[in-house]
Amino acid sequence: MSLIKSISGIRGTIGGKVNDNLTPLDVVKFASAFGTWLQNTQNKKNLTLVIGRDARISGEMVSSLVTATLQGLGINVVDLGLSTTPTVEIMVPELKADGGIILTASHNPKQWNALKLLNAKGEFISGENGAEVLALAESEDFNYAEVDDLGKYETRNDAFDIHIQQILDLPMVDVEAIKAKKFKIVLDAVNSTGGIAIPMLLDKLGCETVKLYCEPNGQFPHNPEPLKEHLGDICELVKKENADLGIVVDPDVDRLALIDEKGEMFGEEYTLVAVADYLLKHKKGTAISNLSSSRALRDVARSHDSEYFASAVGEVNVVNLMKEKNAVIGGEGNGGIIYPDLHYGRDSLVGAALFLTHLAKENKTVSELRAGYPEYFMGKKKIELTPEINVDDILAKMEKEYQNEEVSTVDGVKIDFEKNWVHLRKSNTEPIIRIYTEAHSQEEADKLGDDIIAKIKSLI
Repeated sequence: MSLIKSISGIRGTIGGKVNDNLTPLDVVKFASAFGTWLQNTQNKKNLTLVIGRDARISGEMVSSLVTATLQGLGINVVDLGLSTTPTVEIMVPELKADGGIILTASHNPKQWNALKLLNAKGEFISGENGAEVLALAESEDFNYAEVDDLGKYETRNDAFDIHIQQILDLPMVDVEAIKAKKFKIVLDAVNSTGGIAIPMLLDKLGCETVKLYCEPNGQFPHNPEPLKEHLGDICELVKKENADLGIVVDPDVDRLALIDEKGEMFGEEYTLVAVADYLLKHKKGTAISNLSSSRALRDVARSHDSEYFASAVGEVNVVNLMKEKNAVIGGEGNGGIIYPDLHYGRDSLVGAALFLTHLAKENKTVSELRAGYPEYFMGKKKIELTPEINVDDILAKMEKEYQNEEVSTVDGVKIDFEKNWVHLRKSNTEPIIRIYTEAHSQEEADKLGDDIIAKIKSLI
């Protein structure tokens, strides 16, 4: 069974049986539920939704199904075609639309696709709203429009230009400083839409782009999650090209990973750390990440006399806490940068522009910049779930097992030891328990993860 229905949307593998996989009927049902929910909650007629998709193979088919369903409900559709998650988020308020749907399974392999749901602000709908959409999908209480009331359809091809111009207009993006450096950058866009959008941005910033896997054909040349073990090709190409750095994005371009000039990983966690270092240096404030993100962000915030807070995992939770604390910068340790002066969504394009500004102004190499940050190492492991595993029971036992340590149950169970930590949580997108650890060496982080897995297995 590879269909996951959650408050953040619906995600699954293409093909198979209805309600087991992401079939055309499941797409239509869920698009109907979201459209109907909007009609029920918006006190207006002639609703408009913005849709966009990444380049995965099933994208065109899923987009056609979603578009036709929304029109069948009497909802107008503005189709951005091949796009990015942050671009769709930007365009919803730009076009004064009533919401949006992003068709992407993010870092999942090519057989997956998903519908991610946006409100009129271009932000992911709340958990409460998501539950209401799921309930509608289960009830199938839909009322489609008659022939004279079908929704209208239009396309836009200027969304990337609008998104990029908004980034260039940001006071904290120093276009001239970046241009003066004439950076040479290798880009791995995993054959999705980052291969269109990122070169457009880098060109405006006066950078030379060496393209690797930038054909938006959905044929991912490696696992699309931007982790070290998947990025050997770009690491080698950065060295071969004598480039200043490498940029890696996932299929929907909301995660940003960096490679230094030596072909070494900058560290996904440190994308947010570096951007926060730059911004907080110029404006004291608050930085936000989630409970599974590095302590390095906390350390950098404190070095600038700024505050740091951690939210539950999930972009919606990070955004909510950012709004509550009026944060200067926030995001997730997976390379997701959320810069509220632009919009409340993870955005690799603005992340890249802010990082390049920081790099230019510091007048350092990428490796020199990285060496200036606290040294932490993350471990990321997982346990596949089977029907006989009771996750809540396991987490309760782990909380009791480590009750003498600092334990948070805001999201799963996080155990803070003096020199390291472990965070256990059930994934919202995959049938697994995620196990995040952090310590002052990779060996220590990995060992902590293995020890915790062994402890969990002893409790099952």
